[in-house]
Amino acid sequence: MSEICTTLYLMRHGEVDEAYHRKFGGTIDMELSPVGRHQAKVLGDFVKRYDFDAIYASPMKRALATADPVCTAQNHQPQIMDGLREIDFGEWTGKTWMQVAEEYQINVFRWLDELEAGRVKDAELGADFRERVGEATDAIVANNTGKTIGVVCHGGVVRAMLAHLMDIPLPIMGKLDIEYASVSRIEVSDRKAETTLVNLTPWKDLAE
Repeated sequence: MSEICTTLYLMRHGEVDEAYHRKFGGTIDMELSPVGRHQAKVLGDFVKRYDFDAIYASPMKRALATADPVCTAQNHQPQIMDGLREIDFGEWTGKTWMQVAEEYQINVFRWLDELEAGRVKDAELGADFRERVGEATDAIVANNTGKTIGVVCHGGVVRAMLAHLMDIPLPIMGKLDIEYASVSRIEVSDRKAETTLVNLTPWKDLAE
């Protein structure tokens, strides 16, 4: 008997407005930039090669704007899950990477370590973030056994979903690049979870 496998395509939203570049956006409900809208369109064209049984999305504007062409290509309406929203960066929210590095004297590329250790004032604790995203991930898998599912969310959430399914400490995932409008794929069965595609960017990798 063949093993039943649930396949998740995890997609990050497209590029956001320039005013939020190199900033800890988190809970800021920002729009896509013109480039981001183009990336989302290319992403929608790319996923036509797959047959999604359902599409889940974060409730945030940048994710929903990215999900729109994906859903159109797949002829689905997005199922909104609050658990897929981006992490709350607390007092870092809206600050640039440089501002945070200088003000707190930290390596901002280790932001997941800082959140995991609870060192960011008023931020969502790493444990709470992992639990929230883990519960959303488990619900998606449990409700779609053997199906192929699209998920449109955020870079931090993609990392947390992969970490949860592969049982990897979340801070390690900070070493994994998840670009705008990228696609990562993980196949989940009772025996294992196997990542078979990471950070493919159709708007860049497949450009003619």
